[in-house]
Amino acid sequence: MKYRITLQRDEDEMYVVKCPALPGCISQGKTRNEALSNIKDAIEGYLQSLKKHGEPIPPVDEELVEINV
Repeated sequence: MKYRITLQRDEDEMYVVKCPALPGCISQGKTRNEALSNIKDAIEGYLQSLKKHGEPIPPVDEELVEINV
């Protein structure tokens, strides 16, 4: 499975990573690579928890839109 993520640096220079398709699935890291590794672990844990509790995995239905600013 592939999930789109967002990656931003916060005021403390930490990388904060979110997975919009999975509400509340957020992680962080001191480096970009660490943050990416951590969000992969977070997504896997999130999906395992859904499965364990018999909850459905939310469908991934995303598109990119282009705007001219």
